[in-house]
Amino acid sequence: MNLKIGIIKGDGIGPEIVTEAQKVLNKIAETYGHTCEYTELLLGGASIDVHGVPLTDETVAAAKQCDAVLMGSIGGDAKTSPWYQLEPSKRPEAGLLRIRKELNLFANLRPAVLYDELKGACPLKESITEGGFDMMIMRELTGGLYFGERKTVEVDGVLTAFDSLTYNEEEIRRIAKRAFDIAMKRRKKVTSVDKANVLDSSRLWRKVVEEVAEEYPEVTLEHMLVDNCAMQLVKDPKQFDVILTENMFGDILSDEASMVTGSIGMLASASLNETKFGLYEPSGGSAPDIAGKGIANPIATILSAAMMLRFSFDLDQEADAIEKAVEKVLKEGYRTIDIMSEGKTQIGTAGMGDLIASFIRR
Repeated sequence: MNLKIGIIKGDGIGPEIVTEAQKVLNKIAETYGHTCEYTELLLGGASIDVHGVPLTDETVAAAKQCDAVLMGSIGGDAKTSPWYQLEPSKRPEAGLLRIRKELNLFANLRPAVLYDELKGACPLKESITEGGFDMMIMRELTGGLYFGERKTVEVDGVLTAFDSLTYNEEEIRRIAKRAFDIAMKRRKKVTSVDKANVLDSSRLWRKVVEEVAEEYPEVTLEHMLVDNCAMQLVKDPKQFDVILTENMFGDILSDEASMVTGSIGMLASASLNETKFGLYEPSGGSAPDIAGKGIANPIATILSAAMMLRFSFDLDQEADAIEKAVEKVLKEGYRTIDIMSEGKTQIGTAGMGDLIASFIRR
């Protein structure tokens, strides 16, 4: 199979970690008889430096010609980077929001897995994490507060800001169906997270999710308020299978979930539309403070590439091979600095990519 993959290396550590993911993809192609056709795309600060804007129409068009897009990290240091002297609509993150909207990437999947080999890096008590945990956070990505109408105006002489949180039933229904479909392939439990005791948008969310649940009698549905979910993630993360939630809640909860796995550098993500197309990226940021030092953890990006093979190309065996290679590297005691512990062998970004690629087996 010829895999047409858009590559957005991005900013900060992005070019380093994407390079390692490509190294692993190339080994997969060699081992399983595929070819990788890469198209380099600019987004975020890298695009601002060349084009003056964080995303061009040409980049959007080129992305649409690919089967999937693999992305690094976007953005820089808000205090020192000239990108953040620009108006908000011209800053790096504006390009990221726009490409999600342009490609209709409404379903964000963030797996949070605690590997047994990394339980020492988890900040929770061992009694809580014994046996590890494995959850999938399904975040609605193109609606809600981040895409609602916003303005700052003077009201009676006082500056006042407005941000609108809006969802319609179809936006909720399509993300709910994705969550239940994925739950059917896992442990058949969906926890829908909202704030239905306060927000109208959450009450509609809960109503539509319950309607969708009727189509999946094998899946157990529970509702949980977002503040309780934030507590439960650190009290008993093993209780969760698929967490379904709206845009802002999902943003916050998925970052919390990432930290109880030990390192955000371990967490992949996928953003999907209604076809097989998806944009795949690590959950972490651009970490400009360590960019160019060769110490960033590329595993999240490599696991994002595995998700790409699984969801956009239906190459489950190849995705499994990457995930097994990551597990083998961890079992053999190799660590980047963010997950380093006593008695293990510390290696850099490129060394981790080399090792994972070397463990790819058919």
